Amino acid sequence: MDLAEFNTADDERLTSALVACNAAASFAPAVVAGRPYGSVDALVARAGEVSRALAWAEVEDALAAHPRIGDRVSGGSAEAASSRREQASMSTAETSVRDAILAGNRDYEERFDHVFLVRAAGRSPEEMLAELRRRLSHTPDQERPEVVEQLAQITELRVRGLVS
Repeated sequence: MDLAEFNTADDERLTSALVACNAAASFAPAVVAGRPYGSVDALVARAGEVSRALAWAEVEDALAAHPRIGDRVSGGSAEAASSRREQASMSTAETSVRDAILAGNRDYEERFDHVFLVRAAGRSPEEMLAELRRRLSHTPDQERPEVVEQLAQITELRVRGLVS
């Protein structure tokens, strides 16, 4: 859909499309309520603003909808398709890098009790592995703002993709 269609779409249809960008319960209604948007950049900025302001419980809900980095994403949902596109570089990862990411995912989940979230789009598998290793040294209080920022960046990319 383009921006004009986004601004005039039925609330239910638009909410469904936005949930694939960010599954937090308050995200889609907050973005829908901001219509009309004067530009794609204004819409994307609002999506990021809403994402960065989510309560941690809602961030956790959104995290539950994200697959692990390196997992083979299946399904025909819009969110699954987005995850496959965003993680496309993993298909060319060396076996040692893929194995290290899978092991790091387990360590991360044991430490933080949620999936490791990183904006995969535009990053190589090696960059994602380095980011995973860096963030494993965090305390939970240090990690939460990183998770929120990564969620916001992913959301912004997905919203931009929705209207382009």
